[in-house]
Order: sequence, then structure tokens, then C-alpha cells
Amino acid sequence: MSIFFRSTPVTEPLAFDSLGNGWEQDRVLRPKGYPFYHYLQTEYGEGRVTAEEKIYTLHENEGILFAPSVQHSYEKTKEKWLTIFATFTGTIESSIPQMLGNRRVIFVEKDQGLRIASLVQESLKKYDVRPIDEKGLSIDCYSLLMNFVDGIQSRRLAEDPLYQRYVAPVIKEIEIHYYQELTVEELSRLVYITPQYLSRLFRRFLNCSPYEYLTSFRISKAKELLIMKLRLEVREIAARTGFSDPSHFIAVFKKHTGFTPLEFRRLN
Repeated sequence: MSIFFRSTPVTEPLAFDSLGNGWEQDRVLRPKGYPFYHYLQTEYGEGRVTAEEKIYTLHENEGILFAPSVQHSYEKTKEKWLTIFATFTGTIESSIPQMLGNRRVIFVEKDQGLRIASLVQESLKKYDVRPIDEKGLSIDCYSLLMNFVDGIQSRRLAEDPLYQRYVAPVIKEIEIHYYQELTVEELSRLVYITPQYLSRLFRRFLNCSPYEYLTSFRISKAKELLIMKLRLEVREIAARTGFSDPSHFIAVFKKHTGFTPLEFRRLN
């Protein structure tokens, strides 16, 4: 059994508040939820989880992620229940809901669970080395969270003909030409549908509008430039990521991250 609970201030973009495996799980009842994103996975045995009036049975290598404040409870259904767990924080913690499509409860199937178990094991090894590699653990935390982004939901999207025909080409266009002036009208013409229908499809599959997706992608590219290109000024980063007005860029960036671009650069 390896268990870690954070005891130092958070300084990295994403970080584990707690992490562990081989935990002999007792019954838990949280009527007000947990303050952080909280992941639980069966390592051995079996457990029953109740969240938002739904019941989930976690067999070995299956797991579940709860958003903060989601009412939930869980208990073992076999004599022994060993679990893997992780809770997530960080200086950009406020961006996690958007990363996960604002889903409040995410069930993880066995193939994902095996990958997550391996990631947790590798991350726990880093806590045995001093000084602790906080940046490496922040990357591990991001990698683990990406499993929930790229999991079963993504595979379902890949199999949906409407997503493949209309949404995927627009996403590709955004990710290639995000720095150019793009409008929903232009993007919809690319796939020969109306802007209204394109917006409905984005809402259906991604829980956001095409413009919101474009803005989020631009902000993610701006984060990369702020950290990787320290000599670039904010106005240059704004121009490189499709914002013609630096003041508008700063306002949008703060709305998405909770920080101004310069504050984000200093924190990271």
C-alpha cells in the first residue's frame, strides 16, 4: 500500500492533493460531496457507488470520477475492497471542468482503469525520491486527467457518423487555423450545413458552441506560449492565437483561467 496526502502549498498548474493504491476501503458517505475532483477505482474486490441518484458497481479495474460537491457514497460489496484513489488540485484547477466537458460523474471501464493504475503506480514512485519532482508530478496529474477526456466518450464520438461528418472536420480546421480570423458561418460552410445546425451538433457532442471551442483552443495555445516562449510579450501572444485586441485577450484569458496572462506566466 502506498498513500500520499499533500502537506505543502500548491505551486504547480495541476497537482495531486492525495494519491494512493492498495487502500482497504471503508464505507464513505458524503452528502455534500468532496471539495476536489475525486477519483476512485477498484484494485481488488468490488464496491457499490451511489452518485446523483445512480448506482454503479465497480469491478476490478473499473473506476469513477466525481466533480467537486457531487453528493456520493460508496461501500464494499465483497469481504475485502482495495482501491486506488486520486484527488486533483493546482493553480489552474478552475480549468478542469472545461477539460472534462463539465461532466459531473465519469465512469471508467477496465481498459482505461488499467492505464490509470499504471500511471498512479509510476506517480507514487516519485514521492519516494527527495526532493520531490513537483513538475514531473504535475505532468503525471495532467496525463491522468486526460484519460477522462480521451476515454469511452471519445471512442463513441469516433463511431458516430454525424460527429465524423460535420464536427470532426470543423475541429481539425480550428486546430490548424486557430490564429486566423474564423467565424461560425465560415466553419459551417466548410461542411455544407447552417451555423445553427453546426452549433446544435457541437452542443450535442461537446457541450459547447463552435465559438466556445475555438476560444478554449486559442487559450490553450496561449498558455503554451506563455510558458515556453518567455520573451514573447502579451500582445504578441494575443496576435499569434487569433486575438486582434490584446485587452480582449487578457479579459478572455482571465475569464477562462482565473489569472491574467502575466499572472499565469509567473505562477508557472
